[in-house]
Amino acid sequence: VLAQAVEHPAAADQQAVLGTIRAQLEAFQADDGARAFSYATPRLRDLFQTPENFMAMVRGGYQPVYRPQSVEFLDARIIDGRIAQAVRFVGPDGAAVIAIYTMERQPDGSWRIAAVQLIPTGEVTS
Repeated sequence: VLAQAVEHPAAADQQAVLGTIRAQLEAFQADDGARAFSYATPRLRDLFQTPENFMAMVRGGYQPVYRPQSVEFLDARIIDGRIAQAVRFVGPDGAAVIAIYTMERQPDGSWRIAAVQLIPTGEVTS
């Protein structure tokens, strides 16, 4: 049985996805909740209702993404028609995590963040 080939996103889609993630990270750094919230899918925005609710969730559960010491973009793959973009963050406490961003293309062609899963690496930097 042949292993299924890994499908990577087209370069233009990859650049658009990275642009969306970078823009949200910049909004977090500026504590611009409305702008950060705008990069979430409509389904996520419906779930959280307001930028304030969204930012409270990010501050509470996503400190490495909210206040990273470092950010490194890793590989991207296509899974079930969505782009899964891996990003390595070192959080404010020095602990490294891999964030898997699930990206969904919107009807206007833009990419929005549908989910972010944090996977601890066990690494701690000083």
